[in-house]
Amino acid sequence: MEGWEGLEGKVAVVTGAASGIGAASARRLSALGARVVAVDVDADGVHGVVAGLPGPGLAVPGDVSREEDVRRYAQRAVEEFGRLDLHHLNAGIVGSFAPLPELTADDFDHVLGVNLRGAFLGVREAFRRYRTQDGGGAIVLTASIASLRGSHDLLPYQASKHGVLGVLRGAAMYGGPLGVRVNAVAPGLVPTGLFSDAAAAAGGGDDMLRRGTTVPLRRTGTPDEIASVVVFLLSDDAAYVHGEVISADGGSAIVNTVRPSGGAGAWDTTAVDGRPDAGDRPAEGVR
Repeated sequence: MEGWEGLEGKVAVVTGAASGIGAASARRLSALGARVVAVDVDADGVHGVVAGLPGPGLAVPGDVSREEDVRRYAQRAVEEFGRLDLHHLNAGIVGSFAPLPELTADDFDHVLGVNLRGAFLGVREAFRRYRTQDGGGAIVLTASIASLRGSHDLLPYQASKHGVLGVLRGAAMYGGPLGVRVNAVAPGLVPTGLFSDAAAAAGGGDDMLRRGTTVPLRRTGTPDEIASVVVFLLSDDAAYVHGEVISADGGSAIVNTVRPSGGAGAWDTTAVDGRPDAGDRPAEGVR
């Protein structure tokens, strides 16, 4: 596979690698010559992903919210491959769809434990490893459109993803003088197993394709499309990109939700797509 520079021979850890964006990231990195350490609580899933990689890989089952598990995957990486260069800290959960008054403190703590504490522990371990080896590397965090915008549901998830940007910016300020780049990707609507447990809930998995028809590109994204951004940010081609949040959301983050010309919230986008300057866009507005 042709692609970004500087990945050949590097050792890359990918968390949340058993499926979705993490699995796609692991496959792309491997195809570009990286040696991949895939981490996930789903032991069978992460072993299956590593078995299908085109290059060397190591599966490490583990919970990113546990300090001992984070230390263990880093240690396993060094034992197997000698060092640890790149980090895609991707593991995350959605949490409860319960209305705000019905959320419990345990709901909140559980989501922040994986999404925010996990990001912190992963970043901290990355810098600890860089300190003990001859040089650093690059880190990419998986943020979300929920890091940038709000809604009245999924409050623990939104709080955690806003917090990920705090970790990103602090780590970028610390890492810059050391030559360690830290960036984030903010996916929009990407159908993965993340929402599968809440498929029937409003805003869950089953209506994601329908909601995707209202984003400017009129479709949802794919894990591979997000992984391509991750791999770019980890590569030497992004050598002067630092402390940034790159949205990969089909344009969702630019929509003005109070203007009808944005088509926001309207399932029938004909009035927007049928304007005189719309050109030869297909009538259904979906591809």
